[in-house]
Amino acid sequence: MKKKLKLWDAVMIVMGSMIGSGIFIVSADIMRNLGSGYWLIVVWLITALMTVAAAISYGELSALFPKAGGQYTYITEIYGKMMGFLYGWGMFSVIQTGTIAAVAVAFGKFTAYLIPSLNNAAPLLQSGTFKITWIQLLAILVILVLTFINTRGVQSGKLLQNIFTSSKIIALLGLIILGFVLVEHSQFANNFQFGWEAFQNFGIEVNGQKQTVSWLSISGTTVLGGIAAAMVGSVFSSVAWENVTFVAGEIENPRKNIVRAMIIGTISVMALYLLVNLVYLNTLDRDQIAFAANDRVAVASAENIFGSAGTAIVAILVMISTFGCVNGIILAGARVFQTMAKDGLFLKSAIRNNRFEVPENALWMQGIWASLLCLSGQYGDLLDMISFVIVLFYMLTVAGVIYLRIKKPELQRDYKTWLYPITPILYLIIGISFCVLLFIYKPQYTWPGLGLILIGLPIYFIINRRSIK
Repeated sequence: MKKKLKLWDAVMIVMGSMIGSGIFIVSADIMRNLGSGYWLIVVWLITALMTVAAAISYGELSALFPKAGGQYTYITEIYGKMMGFLYGWGMFSVIQTGTIAAVAVAFGKFTAYLIPSLNNAAPLLQSGTFKITWIQLLAILVILVLTFINTRGVQSGKLLQNIFTSSKIIALLGLIILGFVLVEHSQFANNFQFGWEAFQNFGIEVNGQKQTVSWLSISGTTVLGGIAAAMVGSVFSSVAWENVTFVAGEIENPRKNIVRAMIIGTISVMALYLLVNLVYLNTLDRDQIAFAANDRVAVASAENIFGSAGTAIVAILVMISTFGCVNGIILAGARVFQTMAKDGLFLKSAIRNNRFEVPENALWMQGIWASLLCLSGQYGDLLDMISFVIVLFYMLTVAGVIYLRIKKPELQRDYKTWLYPITPILYLIIGISFCVLLFIYKPQYTWPGLGLILIGLPIYFIINRRSIK
């Protein structure tokens, strides 16, 4: 593959793939779980620490294995083909394609703010709980159009990515600045009156025969469960930065530029996320954040900043954000499936590049499956389950840095993880704590996602039945 992506392009892939719709929504659930402005910020700080620590650690692997396929390649090189296949299976079945579907539907939903007839239109088809709506069709159209654009060459995809990512960064910076300048009555004092020790959860309190739904004080180990549950949304909003490793074969000087892009991109996005949450805390009180209509905190905040025009402003911002996010994920993901095909672990037709030197068949396979997930309506349930699985694969990859240092110290490392071994160990401690707490307190987020990945085991053995014999 020709090296057509420069450092700036790589940074735009990192930032564009990370910033989707989550930052505009998930803070409502975080506030409901912990009930304090302090802990809303702490959850995002922990997530930022995790994300940047992982990116710094991945840098060492990207310098060792500067090949297309990125994380799939790292896992395969360190742990073998079976573990690499399970990661790739998870990517194709839901992690990559489910994210494409969810973000594309988010684009459709916010488009419906500007075109109310999309919301009001009757379903095109409905049978029981299954239905096909105009919003789903719009999401599919976005996926197919962006897939087609990316089949025309990496230059087309990167141009679109750079334009939309730059636009949403500028728009977010504008929202942040105006969120402090234009607001007459700051809500900071109200949101931070619930101190560090004040954990509250919005739930059902039972007193004899009487049940009331209200803010409840929580303490002890329940607090840890609340933090882990709150982090599901922030973690999922902060993933996909590793997509830049999937296109390593097309990046100039990949041994240096991939790690630079991951570190610059993740630090920049997490800083933006923290500032956006400070805007929420400045413009909205606790209940307005926790119970924003349909969890759309950004819409409620923008209405306080810009008045009635706020809804349209945020709708346009989210449309730009999600469109660019879908493009970045589509551009990068197909390279994983192409690399898997070369290893004999995916459909052979995914190997071939078209005349524009991109894996057209892999792009269409990814796009069609993501479109089917849009129609199924199940992508949201699946994504709730996979933050846990994504962190498991992140931990596996970060642990690989330590494993290779011990097993293969002779390898030439053009880049070494900053503050090794503190950085990877810090990530592993936070990641293990997150996963264990979810297992204990929110099993509905863990077992289904883990089961989905384990379904890949029999598929792997079927694919490799000849070599097993």
